[in-house]
Parts: sequence; C-alpha cells; structure tokens
Amino acid sequence: MRRIPETLSWEEIEGRGADSFQKSFFNIPLCSIDDLRSADAIFFGGPAYFGSMCGQMQQFLNSLDPLRQNGSLVGKVGSTFTSSASQHDGQETALLGLHVAMLHLGLLVVGLPYTFQGQMRIDEITGGTPFGATTITGRDGERKPSENELAAAFFQGKHVTIIASKLAKR
Repeated sequence: MRRIPETLSWEEIEGRGADSFQKSFFNIPLCSIDDLRSADAIFFGGPAYFGSMCGQMQQFLNSLDPLRQNGSLVGKVGSTFTSSASQHDGQETALLGLHVAMLHLGLLVVGLPYTFQGQMRIDEITGGTPFGATTITGRDGERKPSENELAAAFFQGKHVTIIASKLAKR
C-alpha cells in the first residue's frame, strides 16, 4: 500500500477534524513511479469530492504522464474504489474519472462485477457499484464500512488478483 502526496496544509487537515487514525496515514510510504512500474495491478482510490476524484488524486495522476508516454503501464490491471459523505456525493462519477485516467495510461480496467451479489441488495443503504467498491462515511467519518461494503472490497481485490495473476503468467 502506498499513498499519494497530500496537497493540504497541516492546519487545514486539522481544521477539517482529522483524528489520530487519519493522521496515521502519513506513516504510509509515498507512491513512486517505480512502484507503479513494478506492480502487476494498481488500485487507485480516494474520496469523492464534488462529484469527482479528490484534487490530490488528480494532481498525482497528472504527474504520471512520463508513464503514459513510454507505455510503462500498458497491459497492467487497474481498479478503483472510493468513499463519500453521503449516497449522492458522486461515487460513480469519481470512479469513472479514474477509469478514464487509467485508460489513458494503458491499464486494463477491472471493476466489481455483478457476480458479487451484494450489489443487488435493497435491504440496507450500501455502497458498491460495477465501477468499484465504495462506502458511505458520513460528513465527519462517523459511518464505518458495512459488512456488505467490506465484502465488496474483498471480492474486488480477489477478482483483480486473479486477473493480474493470469496476465503475469503470459
């Protein structure tokens, strides 16, 4: 697991109410171009913000143009996940924006297929879309992923791993 560079100041992060768990993400190593080059599969994820991917992710993707130019990621598996404060904060549009960027990079886009039956649930409010695993967090992060949302993420991870393994054997 790698993280992308943060573009907000510490003051702004703290002003948005980041708790110690959220601050612990800064202990995760930054993603490098070499990390992406050496990966068999890449998951891009982050919060949906104003119906799109967050600005930090857009800035990171913009920095990957050298990989697009030399084709370093062509044929690798790419997949996405996101979260949002409510059901209607643009999860699918955020994921589709990531899909477009992955296609420009030459990645083979893999989503969350309907063979994960949890996408068909109507008995609870739940994330999850064919474009990728999602969760709804609440404005202040008070909602944690449901069992169904966690199952979707694990299903997608396994699905991507199986496909990437098959491609790596070629």
